[in-house]
Amino acid sequence: MIESLLLAVTRVTTLLNEEVQTNATGFFFERDRRLYLVTARHVLRDEAGGHHPDSLLIELHVDPDNAVQVTRLMIPLFRDGKPVWREGTDSAGEVDVAVVELDRSALPATLLLQAFTPDHLVRQFDEIEVGTSILIVGFPLGFQDTLHRLPVARQAIVATSFGLRFQGEGYFLTDARMHRGASGAPVVARAASRQSGREDLPWRLLGVHTSQMDVNDRNVAEDERLNLNCAWYADILMKLTEDPS
Repeated sequence: MIESLLLAVTRVTTLLNEEVQTNATGFFFERDRRLYLVTARHVLRDEAGGHHPDSLLIELHVDPDNAVQVTRLMIPLFRDGKPVWREGTDSAGEVDVAVVELDRSALPATLLLQAFTPDHLVRQFDEIEVGTSILIVGFPLGFQDTLHRLPVARQAIVATSFGLRFQGEGYFLTDARMHRGASGAPVVARAASRQSGREDLPWRLLGVHTSQMDVNDRNVAEDERLNLNCAWYADILMKLTEDPS
C-alpha cells in the first residue's frame, strides 16, 4: 500500500534531442477534469542557465497491485514551435511555476495516481502559522526508491509569515536542507481533518518549492548556508489552470 502523497509526485527528466539534461520534480493537479503536471518554470526554460529542453519524461505507476510496475511518458514541450506549458506573472514579475496539461488519451489504461485539486489549497492564510511543520516531497539530487520509483520527503517548517509575500515576491520561505532535483516539489501540511475533496489525499497544498535562498555577503569559508528556500504560493495554480476557452 503506497501512501497517496507519494503517488501525487513524479520524477521529471528534461531532454534535448533525446539526451538527458537535468532531473527535477513535478506533481499532479486536477481541475475541471483536466490533469496537469506542475513543476518549477526554470525546469522548462532557464535563460540564465542556458537550459532549453524540448521534452520531458515522467514516471507513472500503472499496477494497483504491484508498486514496481511503472511506465515512462514523454511530454513534448513545443507544438508547432510554440511552448505548451503555461507560466504566469504577478505584480512583482515572473513566477517560477509552470504547468503542462496532460493528454488523458495518452495515459495508460490502468493508472495508480493521485492529484491535488483546488480543494487542497489554503483559503485562510491565518490557518498556517510560522513554524508550522510541513513536508517537501521530491527527488533531491535525483535520489529515490529505485525499486518502487517513489520520492522522498524532507521535513521543514514555514520560516516566514504565511500569506505575506516575502520581500514583495510571490513566495514564502521554508527552513529545510534541500538539494538540486527537488525543484517543482509540492510543499504540503497535513490536513487537520479529512474534508470533502481531500479524502484520498489528506494534505493541504501550500506551495511549490523552486530554489534555495541565501545572502549575497555570506563568507563561504566561515558561514554555513542559511538552508532557507523559496516556495511559491500554490494559489498561482488557479490562474495557470483556468480553462483557456
